[in-house]
Amino acid sequence: MLTEYIDKAMRLAKYELIEDGTYGGSIPGFEGVWANEPTLEACRDELKFVLEEWLVLGLWLNDDKLPVLGKLSLVPRKLPRKHGSDLPPRTRKAS
Repeated sequence: MLTEYIDKAMRLAKYELIEDGTYGGSIPGFEGVWANEPTLEACRDELKFVLEEWLVLGLWLNDDKLPVLGKLSLVPRKLPRKHGSDLPPRTRKAS
């Protein structure tokens, strides 16, 4: 599913030749995901790498605003807290 999501996002990518002769690329709807490289192929590769890192960070932070691509959504589901626990598991002190 993640590979399909990345492939679908990369099909939305827009590239342009910049005045300095390099290529710039970005993906509409994915704020902060962009690349700038000397060749179009290097720009595509870097843009995909940036997208992957951006998604990993978004998933790590439980970002509920990750773009939905058609029927593909990576928005994390809210997990129910255990009864009686008001501290996240990482900060809970041993008793």
